[in-house]
Amino acid sequence: MKRDFLSIEDLSVQELQALLEEAKLLKQERAQHRMRQSLHGKTLAMIFEKASTRTRISFEVGMYELGGHALFLNPKDLQLGRGEEIRDTARVISRYVNGVMIRAYRHHTVEEFARYSRVPVINGLSDREHPCQILADLMTMQEHCTNLRGLKVAWIGDGNNVCNSLILSTPLTGMKVIIASPPAFAPSEEIITRARSRGGAIQITQDPLAAATHANVLYTDVWISMGDEAEQAARVKAFKGYSITSDLLSRAAGDAVVMHCLPAHRGEEISDEVIESSRSVVWDQAENRLHAQKALLNWLIHS
Repeated sequence: MKRDFLSIEDLSVQELQALLEEAKLLKQERAQHRMRQSLHGKTLAMIFEKASTRTRISFEVGMYELGGHALFLNPKDLQLGRGEEIRDTARVISRYVNGVMIRAYRHHTVEEFARYSRVPVINGLSDREHPCQILADLMTMQEHCTNLRGLKVAWIGDGNNVCNSLILSTPLTGMKVIIASPPAFAPSEEIITRARSRGGAIQITQDPLAAATHANVLYTDVWISMGDEAEQAARVKAFKGYSITSDLLSRAAGDAVVMHCLPAHRGEEISDEVIESSRSVVWDQAENRLHAQKALLNWLIHS
């Protein structure tokens, strides 16, 4: 039976731990110039409704390093761009390849594609979640903070798709996540309720200073994501004060680290001084997209 990865919730605690261990091992092997060929002869279709830097490069390089091949597919170049139904495209593409990664505007698109695909489907980003990002984030937190259980993570800013996946990861990790957002941009109540019903520890506040106090990790993302450009002026006004600055970082634990899933708008959600500081693990976090996704590809395609 095929497995999909549409949400971080698709993993059990044991599966998440195994993926993080595998990602760590793959990272070590790459540093030693030892590349497995575990996906030799396998092909991944990559469908991008939304533009991408890290998602495209990490999946494409990951497949190459595992001995496989990745196909970049723009919907404008497919029959999807001429109105073909998602279910029809899914049925056809999944007869050609061993896996599909789709980066879509709507989560419903990813779900429908997975429903009609005969091979594993990976959510490379949707309006609801970004589970691949959170896999890399958890790997990065393990590297720099050792133990996830009991970790205090402060999310400062927009309660967006990355924030949703972070919230939904709490029952799997034992982390405590505190979200500081303006009321109009708080994360989904449905997401919070789902996480809490499974034992997740989530706190919501409008005060970034309170959220940052004694936190082990400070995490932020852009205020204006793709598709939100029409709201730019309103968002910039609403998020005033929700920036990770040196002052905010001084409220966190002495060994706290700073994360950002990129791209960063320096001077808005994070200061240049902080992202370039020794407390920033942003570049490790970006690199770990490659290792975490290689582990994910190995698991899904061979399951």
